[in-house]
Amino acid sequence: MRRVLKNFAVAPQTFGRSRVREGLPYPLGATWDGLGVNFALFSAHATKVELCLFDPEGRRELERIPLPEYTDEVWHGYLPDARPGTIYGYRVHGPYDPQAGHRFNPHKLLLDPYAKHLIGPLRWSDAHFGYRVGSPRGDLSFDRRDSAPGMPKCVVIDPAFTWGGDRPPAIPWDRTIIYEAHVRGYTMRHPAVPPQHRGSFAGLAVPEVVDYIRSLGVTAVELLPAHAFVDDRGLLERGLRNYWGYNSISFFAPDPRYLGTGRIYEFKEMVARFHEAGIEVLLDVVHNHTAEGNELGPTLSFKGIDNASYYRLAPDPRYYINDTGTGNTLNLSHPRVLQMVTDSLRYWVTEMHVDGFRFDLATILGREAQGFDEGGGFLDSCRQDPVLSRVKLIAEPWDCGPGGYQVGGFPPGWAEWNDKFRDTVRAYWKGDEGKLPELATRLTASADLFNRRGRRPWASVNFVTAHDGFTLADLVSYNDKHNAANGEGNRDGHSHNLSWNHGVEGPADDPDIIALRERQKRNLLATLLLSQGTPMLLAGDEFGRSQRGNNNAYCQDNDVSWIDWEGIDEDGQAMIGFVRRVVALRQSHPLLRRGRFLTGAMNPEMEVKDVAWITPAGTEKTTEQWLDPMARCLGMLLDGRAQATGVRRAPSDATLLLIVNAHHEAVPFTLPAVVGGSQWLRLLDTAEPDRLGVAMDRSGDAISVGGRSLLLLELMPDRRSEAALRTAMKAVRPASPPVLPATAPESTPAAAPVRAAGPSSRFLRE
Repeated sequence: MRRVLKNFAVAPQTFGRSRVREGLPYPLGATWDGLGVNFALFSAHATKVELCLFDPEGRRELERIPLPEYTDEVWHGYLPDARPGTIYGYRVHGPYDPQAGHRFNPHKLLLDPYAKHLIGPLRWSDAHFGYRVGSPRGDLSFDRRDSAPGMPKCVVIDPAFTWGGDRPPAIPWDRTIIYEAHVRGYTMRHPAVPPQHRGSFAGLAVPEVVDYIRSLGVTAVELLPAHAFVDDRGLLERGLRNYWGYNSISFFAPDPRYLGTGRIYEFKEMVARFHEAGIEVLLDVVHNHTAEGNELGPTLSFKGIDNASYYRLAPDPRYYINDTGTGNTLNLSHPRVLQMVTDSLRYWVTEMHVDGFRFDLATILGREAQGFDEGGGFLDSCRQDPVLSRVKLIAEPWDCGPGGYQVGGFPPGWAEWNDKFRDTVRAYWKGDEGKLPELATRLTASADLFNRRGRRPWASVNFVTAHDGFTLADLVSYNDKHNAANGEGNRDGHSHNLSWNHGVEGPADDPDIIALRERQKRNLLATLLLSQGTPMLLAGDEFGRSQRGNNNAYCQDNDVSWIDWEGIDEDGQAMIGFVRRVVALRQSHPLLRRGRFLTGAMNPEMEVKDVAWITPAGTEKTTEQWLDPMARCLGMLLDGRAQATGVRRAPSDATLLLIVNAHHEAVPFTLPAVVGGSQWLRLLDTAEPDRLGVAMDRSGDAISVGGRSLLLLELMPDRRSEAALRTAMKAVRPASPPVLPATAPESTPAAAPVRAAGPSSRFLRE
């Protein structure tokens, strides 16, 4: 017979007495209405809920107030004397019966799932666990120690903020370029950020930081988790911290360590600064699990409020379904949990003015009892929601659960991280055999995955590096991961990195190796930024930030992860200029960011293909040639006459030729003869990045494509004017930006004559 503890009495306290009214069961959370505060907490299985009030420092519990009403599984009460700044938490009574999925323990102070602001750190002790740590009965035992002294506390806020003329930039998806950054790591060593603001939202809002990001030409900053999160106890015991932040405990509150001022208006001011610069703010959110872990984890919030509702439990409800690999999985099939997540997202859009979200392990969000369902409750909720359907929604489309890999499986309206792009581009430039067919598919926005249900090429979020894995500099400098500093015997992190050290593991002194690594960086960055789809750039890759070979720096809150702004060398400065130039090329040529998938099919009316694949001989690739595993050089001819939409218009785009060569030696490449022009302007050459825009190459000429290099050329009209050339050169050499502060298609087309438009109509008009 199992032991069930119900309504276990807590030692009586002597407190003051606040006036209490019934209040309302909505909205959930603590809501200041100008006269008082309404408190509402969902719990379907609790028998009693106590609101605990604390002194302004959150150290001393002043009062314990039973919420007087219970409506539709919501406990609620109204305190007419409460004001913004009130410090509070909850104690929730009910059965402690882990074998039935219930883990109520009123000795544990709990965070409000709807808390908008938290104060105080989590100071770990065994009192944070609902069971007696070390007991032979494990989590079936019961712990009576009070956890409040070591718990963060919730704060009632006044949401008022003067936004002025702030408006969302509303950058179209086809123009979006994402810049993934970490609030703390980006600003901790920035010389323009005042010491008191380093590592905070206020640090990101410093004009020099915003101006630099804008100068790159990126259109959106995607911040690693900014929700309040927990440092794992085991990490702290090893002298480490949860740096990335994928360990959320509150979905409405910004993490206190990122608030240099201690006030949430700091986040709003940061957003306003980026919007003023025309840059969107996206948040990386973790709605798949919480920091409470499995049955042996702590009781901090959801577990003690209503464990059986908030989490997906195994057939034996003592245990948790672990599709995340972190111990638990949020139960988005429950209507109140689904409501909490969607309420959180709407809050960040409407109150905090963010422009979209990247969802960690997003397959979980679409998983129902029968498995992943692109028509699942959460995905349907976002699609029809008048707020969420209008912001950018990006899925990390995999988890470690059954059927967890779902790249291309999300419904219309969603974009997805495309790891197939990452792996194919890495393998190709590393020199692996037989990669050209798949590379062609990835260059054209992975139509094999995304071209369905009216989805657009932007649905493929292309990346070569991200926070998880090697940085770009490490990708070309290390064959193997070097994660010893994480304290896990170098067992953590991926071993299949598709990286290449080019002859020396780690930093090199050989000028030839250094030069080749710099060229490979340019190749990878140019491939990313010139491919169809939505590019995502990892912050610091534009100047060669290294993590010393650590490809899993989740716990490295130190100079391994922090950006060293004053250590950017001459090569780094040159790479920044290169990135700016390529971004400018992408934005100035609509053909590089088409709204329709490229198919390679012939348009019989116009006798044109939107894309043709060219061999070094200048002819269109045949099926047999696609099957050659040794081929490493390919041309992608983008025809400017191809229609961008279903409405027929006169051609307005320039014709472009992208040539990639992963062979270690130079390859002679015959420029194809195309309709409308006979000369090609070299817009980009990763082998000679400074030799651009002067020499013209003629159709039929065999140019030398350097070993391991990428070229982009634009077809010039037969009657080229000086004005036309100047217009083209503006894209090649953008205006000087602010400087850093000082101190293959699945089926290949049959061979056919190459026909492409030559001039852009902008040249003809001139």
